[in-house]
Amino acid sequence: MTPADVGNALSGQGYLPDEGISTAVFLAMTLRRPLLLEGEAGVGKTELAKTLAAATGGELIRLQCYEGIDVSQAVYDWDYARQLLHLRATEATGESTRLTADDLEAELYGERFLIKRALLRAIEPTDGPPPVLLIDEIDRADDEFEAYLLEVLSDYQITIPEVGVFSAEKPPLVVLTSNRTRDVHDALKRRCLYHWVEHPDFEREVAIVKLRVPGVDDRLAREVAGAVEALRELNLYKPPGVAETIDWATALGRLGATTLDEQVVANTLGTVIKYREDNQRVDQHGLADVVKQAIEKALVHG
Repeated sequence: MTPADVGNALSGQGYLPDEGISTAVFLAMTLRRPLLLEGEAGVGKTELAKTLAAATGGELIRLQCYEGIDVSQAVYDWDYARQLLHLRATEATGESTRLTADDLEAELYGERFLIKRALLRAIEPTDGPPPVLLIDEIDRADDEFEAYLLEVLSDYQITIPEVGVFSAEKPPLVVLTSNRTRDVHDALKRRCLYHWVEHPDFEREVAIVKLRVPGVDDRLAREVAGAVEALRELNLYKPPGVAETIDWATALGRLGATTLDEQVVANTLGTVIKYREDNQRVDQHGLADVVKQAIEKALVHG
C-alpha cells in the first residue's frame, strides 16, 4: 500500500484528498499511530474519518467530545436498571438468600451489566478490519479527560476494577479532530501524527462539488467554488466550509440556476452564511463584488 493507494481508496468513497492528507492517513495506518487533524470547522476532518471507515470496512465508532465528558460517557457505565431488576428477581426467587453479599455484588457488576461506550468498544476483539475510532473535537474536552485519553492511546488497554483488563488485539485506527478552540496538550500531540487540514484549493473544491452534487452544471460548480473562495477572504466569524459549498450548489441546482447573479446569491446566501454578523460583513463588501469575483475565477480556470 502507498499514499496513492490510500488516496484512490478515499476518492472511491467520495472524498477527494490532497497528497498531504493521503500521506498522513497512510502513515497513521502503517505506523499504527493516532492521527490528529486540526483545522477550521468545515474543512472535512470528521468526514475523512467517516470515509476511512467506509474504505477499510471497519466500524466507525464516534466519540463526540464536550466540556465535562468523563469515563461514564466515554468508556463504560453500569446498567443500573437491569441491575435493579436482577436484584429484585433474585429476591423473588429466593436466590439472594443462598448468595453471600460478595457473590451478589460480583453478579451485579459482571460484564453482562456493563454498558460499553466508545473507547471500550474500540478496543474489543473483532473478526473483521479494525474499527475507526473518531474522537471528534478533542479541544472541547477538559484537561483531565485528555490525560486519561493519552493513557488509553498509549497501550490500547482499559482496566475496569470490577471486571478486569480489556486489551486490543488489533488496535483501532484512531482519528482525533480539533477546531482549535484551545490548544491540545503537547503530550497528546507527541503521541499522534499531526496534519493541518486546509480549505481545498479552487480546482479541488470544484471537483468535490461535481462529485457530491451529481448533474451540477460545470459553470455553476466553478462559480460557486469561486464565490465561496471570495467569501472566505472576508475575515468572517465562520468562513464557509466544504459542506456549505456542497449545500449551496445543491440548493442552486434545485432552483434551476446555471449561473450566479446578485439576486440568486441574495436569495440563497443562508445556505452558506449562518451568522448575522457575517451577513452584515458580506453586505458591506457587496454581493455584486462576490458575484464578480466568482465569475472571473470561473472564467480564468474554466
